[in-house]
Amino acid sequence: MKPVNLLPESQRRRKADGDGQGAYVVVGVLTALVVMIGGYVLVANQATSRADEAAVAAAEADELEARAASLGSFGNFAQIKATRVASVKALAVQRFDWERLMLELARVLPVGGWLQTADASVISGEDDGDATVAPGPTATLSGCLPRQTDVADLMLRLRRMHRVEDVNLTESVLEDVKAEPTVESCGSYYQFDVTTTFSAAPPQEAPDGDRRVPASLGGGS
Repeated sequence: MKPVNLLPESQRRRKADGDGQGAYVVVGVLTALVVMIGGYVLVANQATSRADEAAVAAAEADELEARAASLGSFGNFAQIKATRVASVKALAVQRFDWERLMLELARVLPVGGWLQTADASVISGEDDGDATVAPGPTATLSGCLPRQTDVADLMLRLRRMHRVEDVNLTESVLEDVKAEPTVESCGSYYQFDVTTTFSAAPPQEAPDGDRRVPASLGGGS
């Protein structure tokens, strides 16, 4: 038997149009919204993470700047130290080592002789009106010795002194055979004048005053 719907026409349920296609449209829209919301959340999280990294980097930069500022005084001190060391080295090159010269002369000067004058310089005199730099420091020594052989011994010993490269004899003469030798006048002694040239390199060590005079220097006689 065929069923009969007894409800009035106005109250009867109507079949949905489109056979349920509207529901799929709604589901699609909701899915798109979910995807968009997920993308927005991901982008927002990345932006927040990068902002945090930027804040950390800025804090580290500020810390490094503060540390560099605190170390600036040490850098200035190091620069000042280097400048002073360079100045001292420049002065040391121009300084003649009188202490060592006098110490060694006291050892090599023959017995009975003495020095009247001693002059030294790191720059030679004028040559044709122009000052020329000598190969090394020079020392000019004048004094008195009893014999001519003593002058020769002195020159030999001077050549063996520290950093000496050359010894030149300017003169060795008798001033007055009959006169008595004094501090101011050699009298019957030989008056000598020698120039000693040293190497250009500055001395690297201090003289050792405790060591005995080497035999090459005549044992101090």
